[in-house]
Amino acid sequence: MKMKKIVRILLAAVMVLSLAACAGDNKTAENGSTIGSSQSSTEESQTPDSSAASSETGSESKPSGETSESNPAGSVSKPEESKILVAYFSATNNTEGVAQKLAEGLDADLYEITPEQPYTNEDLDYGNSESRTSVEMNDPDARPAISGSVENMEQYDVVFIGYPIWWGEAPRIMSTFIESYDFSGKTLVAFCTSASSGFGSSDLALRSSAGKATWLDGHRFAAGASADDVLAWANGLAIN
Repeated sequence: MKMKKIVRILLAAVMVLSLAACAGDNKTAENGSTIGSSQSSTEESQTPDSSAASSETGSESKPSGETSESNPAGSVSKPEESKILVAYFSATNNTEGVAQKLAEGLDADLYEITPEQPYTNEDLDYGNSESRTSVEMNDPDARPAISGSVENMEQYDVVFIGYPIWWGEAPRIMSTFIESYDFSGKTLVAFCTSASSGFGSSDLALRSSAGKATWLDGHRFAAGASADDVLAWANGLAIN
């Protein structure tokens, strides 16, 4: 009887010890699970964000349809307007007035063809066969010298050439001017002033000396022509 009681007590003690051991194992497992979860969360927070990386290296990724500023797709280059020069010779200022109005209206550069030896009133005496102008115009090979020159003539696409009518032609100094430059590929337009003579073939000698230039029809203006008249003619040429 007493022995059975002792055995029961021992069995009870063993069971208590077994239960305590099981409880300890479960607690360790629970703690281990908690640590693992914490580590997993920390690793995710340190993983680089693909969208952030893309924004830092913007050149690596572009929205669909977006193009580089240096080479826009589908862009259309706007043609540049022609660069224009108005070159003129004016012995009595009549041609100068027309040239100034033309240059201002077309936003063109203006260049005066100035003779090295200016023309005096005696030189312009058309009734005197010995006057300077009479001698020059009677000699097709005469080339009066010009003072100065046009800088960077190559930059101009269109050149207007103005002069007074002398003996139905352009003064010989205009041939000096034409022969001083290469007008190949440029558009040339002559205009003149006179009291009564028309434009006629006054630019014929100039055309033959200009090489491979494109000539448009010239026009004659009376002295004191209005800016409206000058620009109405120029705009009708459709030079741009």
